[in-house]
Amino acid sequence: MNGPAYFDLQVNGYAGVDFNQDDLTSDGLHHACERLRSDGVSGILATVITEKLPVMQSRLERLAALREEDPLAQELIAGFHVEGPFISPLDGFRGAHPEDSVLPATPDDANRLLDSGQGLVRLFTLAPEQDAGLKTTKMLVERGVVVSAGHCDPTIEQLDAAIDGGVSMFTHLGNGCPMMLHRHENVIQRVLSRSDRLHLCFIADGAHVPFAALKNYLRAAGIDRCSVVTDATAAAGMGPGHYRLGRWDVDVGEDLVAWSPDGSHLIGSAVTMVQAAANLREQLGLTESEVHLLTSKNPRVALNTSVN
Repeated sequence: MNGPAYFDLQVNGYAGVDFNQDDLTSDGLHHACERLRSDGVSGILATVITEKLPVMQSRLERLAALREEDPLAQELIAGFHVEGPFISPLDGFRGAHPEDSVLPATPDDANRLLDSGQGLVRLFTLAPEQDAGLKTTKMLVERGVVVSAGHCDPTIEQLDAAIDGGVSMFTHLGNGCPMMLHRHENVIQRVLSRSDRLHLCFIADGAHVPFAALKNYLRAAGIDRCSVVTDATAAAGMGPGHYRLGRWDVDVGEDLVAWSPDGSHLIGSAVTMVQAAANLREQLGLTESEVHLLTSKNPRVALNTSVN
């Protein structure tokens, strides 16, 4: 592989291992890291999703402790991505995050999560409209954390204020929102209109965002302003079967798309970066240079991480 290997900003689990389980083991984390490395990934943000605050704290503490014990985990896990619990409580925008654990943002609660992460929280996804006075956003930025809007529905005024307050990224645009939206006045259009001020992330599995739409989004925003993430779960790299993400059961069919058991909504993905890169080449017709930007260089730049 020419240049740096893949860097994935959003990995909930991998190769049968769920990072959002209370009984995550050192062997499990090591196995996931081995598989990530064998799939050409040189760095990830291990992602902890919405749960009751003490549970999220415990999971971050466990991840930090297990990483500290394992040189390979230290090499592969560049830090943590906290996705929630300060997201929209509304159906559709909340996605697969449990409603009973969603909270309005406060600096105190955010600091508890940062402290539990032992200084390893690098990225924090929240809903700007859930952050009164942008106090939490500003505190996170002051502590060196990249703040991403996601699972949200801010007005254009709220989005502009959030960007002014330090929000610099948007989490998996085209997802974390209802399937049915106003054809023009919607969060996707608002965010695309601010792509000169935000770094946009997309899941390139063809299910979260159809390839035709993804091609349009990348053209509108400009590839230099975008990254591809997998939003991988334990199902990634495993094929069809039944898996877990936090409190969710996840069913993966022959199409390798991760669904809730009732088939009502997606729950993370089963895609690997190898597959995502192939999709970018084969389905969108991107060049190797463009694929490299989206899957390797741009995520590091957005996170202010060395490209070496």
